[in-house]
Amino acid sequence: MSLFERKSITFRLTLLFASVSTIVLLLLGLLIASLVARHFEELDMEVLGGKLEFVSYLLARVHSDRELATLPRELEDTMVGSHGLAVLILQPGGPILYSTEGAEFPQELLARGGGNDFRPMRWSTGENHLYRGIAAEAKTGIAGAAPLVVAVSTDLAHHEHFMRSFRNTLWTAMGVAALLTGLLGWAAARRGLAPLREIRRSAAGITANRLDQRLSAASIPLELAEVAETLNEMLARLEKSFRRLSDFSSDLAHELRTPVTNLLTQTQVMLSKRRTLDEYQDVLASNAEEFERLSRMISDMLFLAKSDNHLIVPHRERVDLAAEVSSLFEFYDALVDEKGIKLSCSGNASVFGDRLMLRRALNNLLSNAVRHTQQGGRIAVEVDDSDGTTVALSISNTGAPIAPEHLPRLFDRFYRVDASRQRFGEGAGLGLAITRSIAHAHGGEASARSEGDVATFEIRLPAGPSPS
Repeated sequence: MSLFERKSITFRLTLLFASVSTIVLLLLGLLIASLVARHFEELDMEVLGGKLEFVSYLLARVHSDRELATLPRELEDTMVGSHGLAVLILQPGGPILYSTEGAEFPQELLARGGGNDFRPMRWSTGENHLYRGIAAEAKTGIAGAAPLVVAVSTDLAHHEHFMRSFRNTLWTAMGVAALLTGLLGWAAARRGLAPLREIRRSAAGITANRLDQRLSAASIPLELAEVAETLNEMLARLEKSFRRLSDFSSDLAHELRTPVTNLLTQTQVMLSKRRTLDEYQDVLASNAEEFERLSRMISDMLFLAKSDNHLIVPHRERVDLAAEVSSLFEFYDALVDEKGIKLSCSGNASVFGDRLMLRRALNNLLSNAVRHTQQGGRIAVEVDDSDGTTVALSISNTGAPIAPEHLPRLFDRFYRVDASRQRFGEGAGLGLAITRSIAHAHGGEASARSEGDVATFEIRLPAGPSPS
């Protein structure tokens, strides 16, 4: 991980603000410098062009060699006050007709002047003085005379001094602006990230004992509001899971305490004095029943633990649900006759799944229905595949109504509604939880509803092979 990646968001934003502002100021300064240089060139060309045109005008008025010989004195008078300007006039063959004091022109420019190339040229002398000049041919009024070469230049010292001052000012301004932008960017980033620090402080105060607290999303920016809402949803899930885990731990301790207490009490009583062989056999038989109950509970808990970790891989085969229900009816035939319960089954459909696991789920639902159906009640099983994509198997029984607030938790481990729905016989409060786990393992779902005195438990399974 690089050094930059380990820096805080405030540092990154500050560096970004300073970098962007510096780049923008640099580009703006370069643009301004280019425009100023171009403007100076245009001013110089205006002056040079005017002087060249004036010298050409004077040469055109010359009509004799005598007038040509007096021309330098006239030109000298016109150069008074023209600081930085230099003029050179070459006669055909190279002799100098007129030259201002200290004028130095490169041969390239003079050769270009003979070809009427009016492009300006920059050069420097041995004293590191910069000049800009132009050259052109100029005709005299003397009949048959060859044209002269006129070169005009101006000193760029003043321009260069201004540009050096401008560049120094530009770099200084950029440095100050970058520093100022960095400070302002740091302050803006700190202020902009204040809601994030508030979220951190609020999240730091949430503990296992304070999972009911939520992050306030009303006073933070929209970009962070989504994060806060997502965290609140996560906290709600954690609170729900933690509450269920706490309830489950308490219920598990209660469920294990009862058989262990029974075993310990009976053993202590038996050891308090000598007993007959029949008494020992009776206690051992009772202890064996408690051990069987503990064994079933542990087996069920292992099954649920595998389900929670997605370790259940059902063996896939076609299972006729109606046939499995009919087989279970025969198993409960004696018990329902004793209670006067009427059994019925309607519909028929097949699913792909593990036969033993599905039979266990159906058995749990039917056992739950028989346990909570009053004397003379009825149990109705319905298999429905009209959806086309799923098969719904519902088991309805008459009995005590179930309050709506209990319905979502009926499939939780060890969860019981009230004393009227306590376990009957060998129940340990894990049957419905196992049923839901089996449904999930097959890609389905389990649910419960209550309408009046009729409670309905339903599992929905995919009609075709469920994905692995």
